[in-house]
Amino acid sequence: MINVTKTYLPPIEEYQQYVERIWQSNQLTNNGPLVRELEQKLKDFLGVKHCYFVSNGTIAIQIALKVLNISQEVITTPFSYCATTHSLIWENCKPIFADILSTDFCIDPKKVEEQITEKTQAILATHVYGNPCAVDELAEIAQKHKLKLIYDAAHCFGVKVNNNSIFNYGDISTCSFHSTKVFHSTEGGAIFTDNDEYAYLIDRYRSFGHIGDNYLTIGINGKNSEFHAAMGLCVLPKVPEIIEARRQIFNLYDENLNWNKLIKPKVVLPTETNYAYYPIFLESEEILFKVRAALAEHDIIPRRYFYPSLSTLEFVVSESNCPISDDFASRALALPLYFDLAHEDVIKIAKIVNNNL
Repeated sequence: MINVTKTYLPPIEEYQQYVERIWQSNQLTNNGPLVRELEQKLKDFLGVKHCYFVSNGTIAIQIALKVLNISQEVITTPFSYCATTHSLIWENCKPIFADILSTDFCIDPKKVEEQITEKTQAILATHVYGNPCAVDELAEIAQKHKLKLIYDAAHCFGVKVNNNSIFNYGDISTCSFHSTKVFHSTEGGAIFTDNDEYAYLIDRYRSFGHIGDNYLTIGINGKNSEFHAAMGLCVLPKVPEIIEARRQIFNLYDENLNWNKLIKPKVVLPTETNYAYYPIFLESEEILFKVRAALAEHDIIPRRYFYPSLSTLEFVVSESNCPISDDFASRALALPLYFDLAHEDVIKIAKIVNNNL
């Protein structure tokens, strides 16, 4: 079976070496030596000032909202994984959806500005499929209206804009290190900021608000373990090789798919990408079902990603008008893409897709 993603696993001997260190230290969690080592190596690798390793990418967004004291309306995208909206609702914020662009499928800055009211406190934007938002325009809007700017950069490990890490944009940026991502720590995530005050609060909030034997503030258990850090330390040195393998597969799809009947996102900004996903947009949902069924006959499992448009979720109480997101979400399909996907399988997948358009 060929799934849409497959986890990269390093040589088990490399992981075992870190496990032996855990046994020697007898510290399994609570900001252990491997967690601190991973955080430092991530800062060096990515070129960021502050990086905090947390238990997952969702808690990263929740902590970001707490740090920035966000509790009212947040303008966000309907075209993202559900964790973006779930985090807002979980933190008792009200998501206000702004529609997306039909080029890169990221949030439309003009639509963002149209949605700003006296209750708006922040913008929470997603870099869709690792494709950067209009970071300069969003920064101007946030500054003009005195709003906080948070980026859900779950797909963006290693991505650069204008030769600068994408995690350096916004007040706070978050990432997922889930096992399906380009870089992973089995489960995990990170919070990035260049603001020292925010960094101090992030560090406190992820660990119950502890400061010595006392409590600075409320907090939550957002910590991650030494075992997860060990996996991250094994995978991190392989990231350039992983991205190169994904690039080759990405280009092979580009060369073999029928672009007369398909659409894919455009990269608008000067970007060094990580080839996180390979999404295509079919002409209709009916054709999507046909293509998906044909692939399933060959044990090939793509994914409707992102689907559905978050503005259509019944439990999301928010008036919205997002026709572009609603349309494209209904016909988005992510094709298999992972480190060791055989090139002949890529060509086979492309042929099946083309034959069913």
